Amino acid sequence: MAHLTVIAGMDTGAEFPLPRDKMVLGRNPECDIVVIAPAVSRRHAMITQVDGDFYVEDLDSRNGTFVNEIEVSPRRRLAHADNIRICDVIFQFHSDSPDLTSAVTIEDDVDHAPSSIMGKLDISSISGSASLTASPETKLKALVELTTNLGRSLSLDEVLPPVLDSLFRIFLQADRGFIVLRTKDGKLVPRWQKFHRPDQASARISRSILNHVLETRQAILSADAKDDSRFDMSESIANLSIRSLICAPLIDSEGKILGAIQIDTLDQRNRFRESDLEVLAAVASQAAIAITNAELHEQALRQRAIQRDLELAQRVQTALLPGKRPAFAGFEFYDYYRAANRIGGDYFDYVALPDGRLATILADVSGHGIAAALLMAKLSAEARFTLATIDEPSAVMSRLNDVMCEQLDDGFVTMVLAVLHREASKITLVNAGHAAPLVRHANGTVDEVGDDTAGFPLGVVEGYAYEEAEIPLGVGELFLMYTDGIPEAMDEDGRAFGNERVQSSVQQAVDSLEQFGTHLISDVRTFTGGAPQSDDMCLVCFRRNV
Repeated sequence: MAHLTVIAGMDTGAEFPLPRDKMVLGRNPECDIVVIAPAVSRRHAMITQVDGDFYVEDLDSRNGTFVNEIEVSPRRRLAHADNIRICDVIFQFHSDSPDLTSAVTIEDDVDHAPSSIMGKLDISSISGSASLTASPETKLKALVELTTNLGRSLSLDEVLPPVLDSLFRIFLQADRGFIVLRTKDGKLVPRWQKFHRPDQASARISRSILNHVLETRQAILSADAKDDSRFDMSESIANLSIRSLICAPLIDSEGKILGAIQIDTLDQRNRFRESDLEVLAAVASQAAIAITNAELHEQALRQRAIQRDLELAQRVQTALLPGKRPAFAGFEFYDYYRAANRIGGDYFDYVALPDGRLATILADVSGHGIAAALLMAKLSAEARFTLATIDEPSAVMSRLNDVMCEQLDDGFVTMVLAVLHREASKITLVNAGHAAPLVRHANGTVDEVGDDTAGFPLGVVEGYAYEEAEIPLGVGELFLMYTDGIPEAMDEDGRAFGNERVQSSVQQAVDSLEQFGTHLISDVRTFTGGAPQSDDMCLVCFRRNV
């Protein structure tokens, strides 16, 4: 019996049989399969059985239902070993009879150029409106039904079965049917098959025939594949005892080869005819359109899932950054953060220390995107823990460096740690390979500070001993740390904003620190104009008022 097995998030290994045509999954105790997790909707998803096939359908849940990490919309046919994810719980679907696709193989054999052609049709001349006036009414009815069904299908698992079902209704002599698709790396993979005899458990497809069809872009008819000189000496064809076959390429509207459809028969009395070739070509044309649409739809679903993951990652990352600026007597603060993409690798924080000091942190993880954001999250947790357990800023930086050396196979992190002293008019500064901070004095002059004691970036040299610099900060003086996304911001001509423009902006007199920060960011945006942001931008600054 078909069943679901829990592989993550709940009672791992638990099995749930699927004995009825409809099985509802959700948090409600009355559901057929109760999924205990807060984010799961009361009636989250439903598995239905239709003509022996199983489908999963999302019941307008809050967080969606996913099959192999593709969001279900509105339903999706299940294949053996598919993974169904409902929030953090993952089930694996097991059909009562294994998928035979894995038992269908493409035989390697010797290809030979055709010396005689019993029937061929250039597929590029065929459209969905191919003339079928000479075809029986049943053929036309099956084609109309197929076209209608394909128009409703939005996944490959729903597109491919109706194609073969319709062909078997059209060609009553058919013993076997195959749909082979070409992967991105050019391999031919059997994706669906149908057999006249349900007990047939395996099959082999001749690569000679497939290669000929795909290379010539022609649908072919072989009245007797064993005796067809185009495939002479092909051992797989001889072994299969195929008496007659028709095979057509699947070509999209841009001329890209998607794969092929093949129908064959062992019945010597009912071989395929040339008129059958035109019918198969018309079916192949319709199928190619549907396959293209299904692939585009699945790409859109994957993109939507990625976007949802990125939005969640962005919310998580935002939660790791300070929600508000610190209240530290005698100082005012300003900070700014904007990732180049949804998530970034820049990081800043304010950490109140047990003895009344305040640590301000600014860091830049090499790289961008999810990998940089994950490392930033790790650094955030390690920095807070280390600051709570080690007093000296230089020792804190050395400890973080050792942690990063253990974590990073390549890459590095630049970081500035500035510790404010409430009573003394000074800052203890430790710099791990970052751009030198700036101090704007009360008279408007600007100096780089701490550059002579700067050490290696984190994650480069294990066991490195960092040095501290004592930076005096008088009343009215301003201290600024920033990541390289600010001086390296590019305009539309590829010119960088540069350190000189940073210092020029810092020199401008302003009434408040908030005004100072917004003025600097405004200068950068004015300079870059319509050019896209190429790197994360982050700055932290504070001014002593008393």
